[in-house]
Amino acid sequence: MSPSVLKVATRDSPLALCQASIVAGLLTEATATASEPLIVSTSGDRQAETAIHAMGGKGVFVKEVQDAVLNRRADLAVHSAKDLPSVTPEGLVLAAILKRGAPEDALVGCKLRELPQGATVATGSVRRKAQLAWMRPDLRFRELRGNIATRLAKAADFDAIFMAAVALQRLDIQRDDLDVLAADVFVPQVGQGAIAVECQTDDHQLLELLQAVQHQPSRLAVDAERAFLAELGGGCDLPAGAHATVANGSLELTAFLAALDGSVLLRETLRGTQPDTLGHQTARRLLDDRGGRALLEDDCDSQKPQRTRKGMIRGCSGMIPPSER
Repeated sequence: MSPSVLKVATRDSPLALCQASIVAGLLTEATATASEPLIVSTSGDRQAETAIHAMGGKGVFVKEVQDAVLNRRADLAVHSAKDLPSVTPEGLVLAAILKRGAPEDALVGCKLRELPQGATVATGSVRRKAQLAWMRPDLRFRELRGNIATRLAKAADFDAIFMAAVALQRLDIQRDDLDVLAADVFVPQVGQGAIAVECQTDDHQLLELLQAVQHQPSRLAVDAERAFLAELGGGCDLPAGAHATVANGSLELTAFLAALDGSVLLRETLRGTQPDTLGHQTARRLLDDRGGRALLEDDCDSQKPQRTRKGMIRGCSGMIPPSER
């Protein structure tokens, strides 16, 4: 660790720089430690016209930022927690999770309940597409990539676009045509709304310092969500999401796994006190009890006919048609 000024690795986007500034400000306030940004270009930013899932999904916005810390060009890395793969690279540790911002997804351009029949919604997220297709099979989808300003500039080309509510909040963007979707209805990405800080595993001085910016309830919730993602494994890239809340010393985790086209959506909610255990149990419940493994097999084998019933959801109460949800 630098004895005077910490180098903070971050992507070169307005949101990433804002989040790095938040971390720097909290560190200065709590520990009187100065820092400066080290801007890193990531493959996700360089390939702005390529769909995220086509690049491998998780990790496309973080690998080069992590490498800057592993190569000791930077002391710590700041990420949107939702961009992190479930497994931290050897040599790094997830040192702190800041107090979480809004975890919800938001539609820009039109309220969900007001989307007309056959409307076109733009998003680069298979998770968002699958959940919205499950709710509204009549909708059409278009790919949308780019930073916040780029996507907002394209909003007029579609009936609605998807954004993370927290991004608009942190950049202080006000919209009259914003519809924030409740997290217990539209399940967010793992870690969405949270800022994550990584550093070298053996940098014990910095690890201790970063405890000053850690928000323990947010850490517990994000750990549970990441454990869910880790238990799903790195096989087929199906839409999945998880959202945990903490209350009275207990965790509640809601998670889902879906077919890419949203024709099948499996959902589960469990409660517990240990985040890792809860995340693993929720994933296994979806995989082993709700039909998730068959869904994975169907996705991995494009020649296998769809064996599930379109328009059904397997949940805690069995298979529920949309009309009865």
